Amino acid sequence: MTARWSPRPLVAGAGGLPPKVTVYEVGPRDGLQAESAVVPTAVKAEFCRRLAAAGVRNLEVTSFVPPGVIPALADAEDLLTELDGDLGGVRTVCLIPNKRGLDRALAAGVTEVAVITSATESFARANLNTGRDAAARKAAEVTAAARRAGLAARGYVSMAFGDPWEGRVEPAAVAGIAADLHAAGCATISLGDTIGVATPGQIGTVIGALGAAGVPRESIALHGHDTYGQALANVHAALLAGVTEFDASTGGLGRCPYAPGATGNLATEDLVWMLHGLGIETGLDLDALVRTSAWMAERLRRPAVASRVATALLAAAADTDRPSGVLT
Repeated sequence: MTARWSPRPLVAGAGGLPPKVTVYEVGPRDGLQAESAVVPTAVKAEFCRRLAAAGVRNLEVTSFVPPGVIPALADAEDLLTELDGDLGGVRTVCLIPNKRGLDRALAAGVTEVAVITSATESFARANLNTGRDAAARKAAEVTAAARRAGLAARGYVSMAFGDPWEGRVEPAAVAGIAADLHAAGCATISLGDTIGVATPGQIGTVIGALGAAGVPRESIALHGHDTYGQALANVHAALLAGVTEFDASTGGLGRCPYAPGATGNLATEDLVWMLHGLGIETGLDLDALVRTSAWMAERLRRPAVASRVATALLAAAADTDRPSGVLT
C-alpha cells in the first residue's frame, strides 16, 4: 500500500543548539563557476530571483575574477546590471580575487565582497597562483581596501581541514590566517572543507583554534562539501560548537575545479531539512528551493539534482498516489 504522508522534516529539537541560523547561498557563484558550458546571464539572474523568492537573504551572486581564469563568471557586471533592484533586501556578495577585481566591483556598485585564502601552500599555488603567505597578505590588503571604501567583507579559508597534496591541515595554520582576515576587517570567516574530508571531531578542534587566536565564534561560518558524506554531520558538530552560519548550494551545485576528487557543495535542501528537523529557523521555503533546483537542472540539461532531499521530494511529487499538495 502506497504511503500517503506528505514528506516533511519530523521536528525534534535538541539541547545546545541555536534557535536560528544563517544559510549563505553560494549556488550562483560557487555552484556555476565550474560548469563546462557557460550559463547565460539571463538564466543566472532568474536563478537569483527564484532563490530570493524561496527566502534566501544571503546570496553570493558572482565573482570579479579575470574572465580568462573562470570564463563561466565573465559576465559579472552584466549580471549585476540585470539584477539591479530585483532582489529587494537580499544581501548580495561578490568574490574578489585581487585589487583589480575590487576596482571592477566598486565600479559595478557592489556593497559586500568576499576574499579567498588557502591554509596550504599547494592549494594556494594551484588555485591562487601564489604562495600561501602571499595569498593571505593579498586577501588582507583587498579586505582593508574594501573596508576603506565602505564595503562589508567576508573571508574564505580554503583547505581548512585537509588538502589533496599535503594531507591533514594543522588547526594553528588555519587559525593564523583566519585571525589575520578578521583583523583586516572580514566580519565572517568561512572555513572551507574544500575536498570534503573533514570529520566532526576536526570541526570542533579547528573552531576552538580560531577562538584561541581571537576570532569570535559569531564570526565563524562553515563551507562544506559532501565528498565523503560527512557534510551534515560536520554541520551538527559546528552547531554544537556555536557556529550559526553555513554555506550551501541549492541542488548541490558546484565543485572546486582545482581540487581532485571534490564533489558538489553541501546541498541547501539537505541542510534545511536537517535544520528544520532540529527546530532551527532558517527563513527558507524548502519546497521553493526544490522547485528551483529542478528548474536549474533543466537549464543545465541534467537528468537529476545532486541533493538527496530534492530528489526524494521531487519523486514524491511525481507519485500520482500522493496528495496533490506536495510541492505545489
